[in-house]
Amino acid sequence: MRKSYRVKSEKDFQHVFKAGESVANRAFVIYKIEKTENKHFRVGISVGKKVGHTAVIRNRLKRYIRAVITEYKTEIDPHIDFLVITRPYARNFDMTEVRKNLIHALTLAHVIEKMPDGIEENKSERHSD
Repeated sequence: MRKSYRVKSEKDFQHVFKAGESVANRAFVIYKIEKTENKHFRVGISVGKKVGHTAVIRNRLKRYIRAVITEYKTEIDPHIDFLVITRPYARNFDMTEVRKNLIHALTLAHVIEKMPDGIEENKSERHSD
């Protein structure tokens, strides 16, 4: 994923975090904010030390998340910035579990409009901040 597709600066990250709407399932929290001036979406990924105590675990999860987002890039609304915050529940996920849970969370957040075929739904939680 190219750098132009990433929310990198602390200022941008905090803006989405504070002003955005949040939706969550057991594994991920998604913060989303509309940015009509965007040519394409931007994503920020956070995997904290509570999720994985070693950099190896955290980097693997980030790599899986980026792969899923790249895979569904054409279905993601181009006029948004969003953050993917990983919860400790996802600590030992493999690629298929990351895909299933992340797509579910992105669909709940209306980042992706409908659940792709072959991915079953999980129970979810809605957050209003």
